[in-house]
Amino acid sequence: MAAELNPIFLDADKAREHLESLLWPNGPICPHCGNADPDRIAKLAGKAHRPGLYQCKECRDQFTVTVGTVFERSKIALNTWLYATFLLNSSKKGMSAHQLHRMLGVTYKTAWFMCHRIREAMADAPGSVPPLGGEGKVIEADETYFGKQETQPKVRRDGQPFTKGGRSGPSGKRAVVALVERGGSVRSFHVEHATLDSVREILVTNVSRKSVLHTDESRLYVRTGKEFAEHHTIVHSRNEYVRGSVHTNTIEGYFSIFKRGMKGVYQHCSEKHLHRYLAEFDFRYNHRTALNWNDKERTDRALQKISGKRLTYRRTHEAANA
Repeated sequence: MAAELNPIFLDADKAREHLESLLWPNGPICPHCGNADPDRIAKLAGKAHRPGLYQCKECRDQFTVTVGTVFERSKIALNTWLYATFLLNSSKKGMSAHQLHRMLGVTYKTAWFMCHRIREAMADAPGSVPPLGGEGKVIEADETYFGKQETQPKVRRDGQPFTKGGRSGPSGKRAVVALVERGGSVRSFHVEHATLDSVREILVTNVSRKSVLHTDESRLYVRTGKEFAEHHTIVHSRNEYVRGSVHTNTIEGYFSIFKRGMKGVYQHCSEKHLHRYLAEFDFRYNHRTALNWNDKERTDRALQKISGKRLTYRRTHEAANA
């Protein structure tokens, strides 16, 4: 059966039941007080109540499965939300809001906001995931520069003026630092400037010190590399790309997917929202086919992460225009 004919993408009640099975595998949980006692939660039925409405006998508040999630208070049908989540998760390089607006039959403004809500769900909450790597595991670290900074300084950090209006080399471009565990997950970060201190903070916070670190010859990693079990570098300036098992090809491959998606699909991204696009590409990479995830499982995992996250249009729109 074609994915678009799945009942959860066609019927709002089927979509709600599917979401309930993902978020409440052991029965309803009140998002207001945390009550999970089935005897203290009543399902409200009848013409006076909308489908899927519950009432907690502890706090007396009513709720549905979308309360406390990125779908809360949305007028968009729940089956449309699930289909949009599926489309964004089944496209390796993403799907533009313009394409979603045409496929879903919603306005571009609505599709744009839906994409940001779904990206918010994909993102890992700070401190919710363990460090990458470990004893005997290889971590590749690298930085790339993509897109034009929206607010550019008039002079460099060393006090010298920028050449060519700040458009030469990485000057005036957005810096992205990424870490990938070989054969495992990736984490990427947008930083204002890729400096010794900012790169070290990312490394020591997100990577186990027992890991083996592989980088290029950048001076950003020389000092910090000494804090890990081993540090090996590959010298790209000498046309060296692989030396035995030492390379940064994995992280280069991730950057390639990210840049092709940003240039070919999204084309433009406000710097204020770059972290959400990074979360989207990280999520798909971390749940890729090579790690035995298929489109359905990847979508369901994204839906399981919608709880405890809210994103209003005003907050998102103001960030885009800040």
